[in-house]
Order: sequence, then structure tokens, then C-alpha cells
Amino acid sequence: MSDEPGPKLAPGQLYRIAWVFYLILAIVGVVWIGLDERPAGPCAGGGICSALFVQPTLWPLDLLLGLGTALVVIVAWELVRRVVPLAQRLEEQLARMVGDLGTDEALAIALVSGFSEELFFRGAVQGSLGWPIATALFALMHTGSGRALRLWTVYAAVAGLVFAGLTEWRKNLLPAIVAHVAINAFGLWRLSRSTAAGETPPEAA
Repeated sequence: MSDEPGPKLAPGQLYRIAWVFYLILAIVGVVWIGLDERPAGPCAGGGICSALFVQPTLWPLDLLLGLGTALVVIVAWELVRRVVPLAQRLEEQLARMVGDLGTDEALAIALVSGFSEELFFRGAVQGSLGWPIATALFALMHTGSGRALRLWTVYAAVAGLVFAGLTEWRKNLLPAIVAHVAINAFGLWRLSRSTAAGETPPEAA
């Protein structure tokens, strides 16, 4: 398979597509969780409750854990991209697909994608079917043809394992959401800047 990048999206197209896709994903996650009457979990008897997203007395620690995890993942990818040429080709492809995003657009997409994906994959799928299935599905959503995009799948699988571990450990979605949003915000910002600057950025999950 070729690693040639696909066509660059028109200005604003990624922003509109992202909002529609992730809002649908969030709705599916809410319905799934609402119909799941599992006896275990943060919400007694299943369904949606505030404890699914945050523990009132522990949220400062969960917030710091999420930010710290994001920093570790970003630094780790920076080390990978310095020594693996395929990682640089991956970033070039993703940068072309992302195109020119404003800072506000990058932040908005990071927020909606990080929240929606964690609600669906860790809140709904992991809560019902377990972390291995949730992680596998998360990885498969980040894929495409060619060796470079298969590396993206591996990256997403590792990130998914990290998010799954945070959720299993902390028993709520806040740390995984914070980590996911921060990684995506930094990655999207760098991707959108790289086209004009001729640099290669870390990718979003």
C-alpha cells in the first residue's frame, strides 16, 4: 500500500465533520450506558451519573494524573519521531489531512473528540465489554491504508491502553478525558502549524 497522503481538506471541513461525528459518538455512548443495567461500576444499577465522570473529593488528583499522563505520552512520541522515519511520514500525512486549523478550532475539536471518545470507548464499551475490546476498537478507529497509518493504529492502541488503565484505576472518566483532550489539543495545534512551517508534529489520538 502507498503512503502517499490523501487530499487536503477544504478550510473548515474537518471542523464540521469532527463535530457531527463526535456528537453522534457521544449520543451513542450515552444511550449505551443508559441502557446498560450493570450492578458494578460508579453508578449503582447502571445508567449515567456524575460519579461516572468525576469523584467530588478526588478530582484534583485525577486532573493532575490526566495532565501528567498527557505530558508523558507527548514526550514519548517526541522521542519516537526523532528516531523512527516512519513516524515522520505519518505526521506529514496527518498534517496534510488536518490542514490549516485555527487555535480555537483545534481546541474545540480536541475537547469534543477527547470527551466523546472516552465516553464511548471507556465509559460504554469498556464498562460493558471490558478494556481489551474497548482498546482494540479504539485502535481500529485510528487506522488507514499504508505503513504510516498502521503506525498510527499502534500508537492509538498504546494510548488506548493508557486511557483504559487510568479508568480502571480511578473508577471515573476524568483522568482519561483530561489526558485525551490535552494530547489531542497539542497534537492538532502542532499538526495545523506544520504545513506552513514545514515541521513534523506529534499526532492526535
